[in-house]
Amino acid sequence: MDKIYYNGKIITMSNQKAEAVLIKDGRIQKAGDLKSVEREAGYEVERVDLQGRCLMPSFIDTHSHIVLNGQMSLFANLSDCRNFNEIILEMKNYIRQHKITEKGIAVGYGYDHNFLEEQRHPDKRILDQVSRQIPVVILHVSGHLECVNSVVLELCKVDEGTKDPKGGRIGRFPESREPDGYLEEAGMALAGKVMEERLSMDEDAIMEEMQNIYLQNGITTVQDGASDRRNLGILKKMADQGTLKVDVVAYPVITGDGKTLIEEFGDYDRRYRNRLKIGGYKIILDGSPQGRSAWLSKPYLGGEGTENGYPYWEDEAVKGFVSQAVKEGRQILAHCNGDGASEQFLNAYEAAVAEEGKEELRPVMIHCQTVRKDQLERMAKMGMIASMFVGHVWYWGDVHRKNLGEERGNSISPARDAIDQGVIVNFHQDTPVTKPDMLHSVWCSVNRVSLSGRVIGENQKISVYEALKAVTIYGAYEYFEEDEKGSIEEGKKADLVILSQSPLEVEPDKIKEIQVLETIKEGKVVYKK
Repeated sequence: MDKIYYNGKIITMSNQKAEAVLIKDGRIQKAGDLKSVEREAGYEVERVDLQGRCLMPSFIDTHSHIVLNGQMSLFANLSDCRNFNEIILEMKNYIRQHKITEKGIAVGYGYDHNFLEEQRHPDKRILDQVSRQIPVVILHVSGHLECVNSVVLELCKVDEGTKDPKGGRIGRFPESREPDGYLEEAGMALAGKVMEERLSMDEDAIMEEMQNIYLQNGITTVQDGASDRRNLGILKKMADQGTLKVDVVAYPVITGDGKTLIEEFGDYDRRYRNRLKIGGYKIILDGSPQGRSAWLSKPYLGGEGTENGYPYWEDEAVKGFVSQAVKEGRQILAHCNGDGASEQFLNAYEAAVAEEGKEELRPVMIHCQTVRKDQLERMAKMGMIASMFVGHVWYWGDVHRKNLGEERGNSISPARDAIDQGVIVNFHQDTPVTKPDMLHSVWCSVNRVSLSGRVIGENQKISVYEALKAVTIYGAYEYFEEDEKGSIEEGKKADLVILSQSPLEVEPDKIKEIQVLETIKEGKVVYKK
């Protein structure tokens, strides 16, 4: 049945004003004044009185890991732990509740050393208190670091003689070469095989959990960044079963078997099939700034004076991968937290375009935590999108000021600079790193307040409307879907969200308190509070 939404605050995210919207067959049939919308409707139409609430386009996630989000829901959640004892207790409870034996493995996620009372990572001596028989792995909130107990180190044969892998690091006790259980970036792969062999993943549980949190936050298009064969298999299964409630855009890793996966899942290559499509490639070029592994052009503060983080790949290798994407005519998304990684990506993309010719492929720089103004100028010239994890301002703004100093710390997620340079900016939450709360990201970009209450970069604040564009129409733009999504315009999909209040009318510091009341996908209510 057709629906008319009326009597509320309607934000179209286009030049058009509307006091009513008509939905027909999952699309926006008409938007305008109430009388003209009523004339357009048929005799059988459902009238939805917004009662002063806000209707606007639903939100579009431009970088997260939807399958990993479902997977993490099966692990021990350590995000509320504030010291080592709480981590130990949580992991012991998890082992007992899930009846994990020596043949299995206990995995936790979401701890953050920056907010632990001990102000450091828990080493193997701490995790050995959880168990000396069962393998124990806990993942850092950033997803770029982890800590393991002695059992895991023994199983993956990491000892005093094991060298640091290229693009990673093995933590060691300062008084010896003995590994302390800390694994960083590529070092995490050392324990990866142990996890893979012992983890028994309930795919049905993963599928049940992974998309609900997005719907509750008004998001109807979601990314699966860094998709592997297993992830794509789960997503294809859901697509075949018709259980995907959101559109999912997957990006296999080009440095792995990305090309092979795109060929194998060719039916989904740059086109939706039952709500799933493959958008292009993903590449990871550095690590985490709050974990001090992001690659910077200037050192972190408080280290040994030469600590800049490090790259994942050599320049020539990155040029080869980027050239491959451009030659194939595929979009590529690059994880760049440090300005060193940003420089590497820009150099590689400029070289690829010079060699292959310019084509509108909308490359994306993901995170952009320390991207510089001169780099933003180059991004604008090549049509590179800045997908910013602006929530860093709130969660780790104080940590960045400590690690980077006043000038660089206040310039994290430089949305104002990017917009002023003509760069298309959108926002993401890198779920499961943080919850996919787009209104929180809007609030962060407008207010730029940290956990301590400090303003982080007054000069990088943007307007509420600019922030709303970053979570709607500019999200659609990243996926080449701006003609289908991101605004309330006739002919577009009726992907909508009903909010308790209009973000344009509340005080800026109250935006994060706005509630998502309904999420609508192609005219159908898929979540209601």
